[in-house]
Amino acid sequence: MGRLFIVTGRVQGVFFRVSTRDVAAPSGLKGHSINLPDGSVEVRACGDDAAIDQLQAWLHEGPPHASVSAVNERLTECTAPVRFTTG
Repeated sequence: MGRLFIVTGRVQGVFFRVSTRDVAAPSGLKGHSINLPDGSVEVRACGDDAAIDQLQAWLHEGPPHASVSAVNERLTECTAPVRFTTG
C-alpha cells in the first residue's frame, strides 16, 4: 500500500511538483506529483513507510514560495511505478 495526498493552498506555480520529486526520489519512493484542475497538487507515494512519513511532513511546508493550507491523505494501491515523476 501507498498513500495519496491532496495538497491545497498556493501550491501551483511555486515548483511544488518538482520539489516534491526532489524530496521523494532520493528516499527511494516511487509515484508522482501532478497539478489538479482545482489548483491543488496530488502526490502519490509508494515505498517505505518511514520515507512516506518524512515526505508527508515536508508536504505540510513545501518549497519556499508555497503556502500549504491542508494535506489530506488516504491509502492507495501502488501499481509498481518505476520512479517518482511529475505530471
